Amino acid sequence: QVQLAESGGGSVQSGGSLRLSCATSKYTYNNYCMGWFRQAPGKEREGVAAIDSDGSTIYADSAKGRFTVSQDSAKNTLYLQMNSLTPEDTAMYYCAAVPMVSWDICFPNGGNLGVHDFNYWGQGTQVTVSS
Repeated sequence: QVQLAESGGGSVQSGGSLRLSCATSKYTYNNYCMGWFRQAPGKEREGVAAIDSDGSTIYADSAKGRFTVSQDSAKNTLYLQMNSLTPEDTAMYYCAAVPMVSWDICFPNGGNLGVHDFNYWGQGTQVTVSS
């Protein structure tokens, strides 16, 4: 059973930063593509970034230049560092995982991560950015 536990959400002012964490098992960390998604009220869930066990990364256009996805192999933990936050970044953020069997799922053209391609999801952590 794949377990994903997010933490680190909160409320910040526009221009601020937050770092989200997603803890998982060593097996998941080593064998799955790990992604970050978000869902704002009234909007569809969308991909933000993804990373594989080798450290290769991909970002949605909305995240490029502001967000950084990283991982800590000693802690089996995935991170999302978010800088220069704006109210448009307000959403529930989810950690997700899918077995690393297809490069195209983890690293799709254009950075458009497919919500339905990821099998396992955390419970989410809320990020609220005020103006």
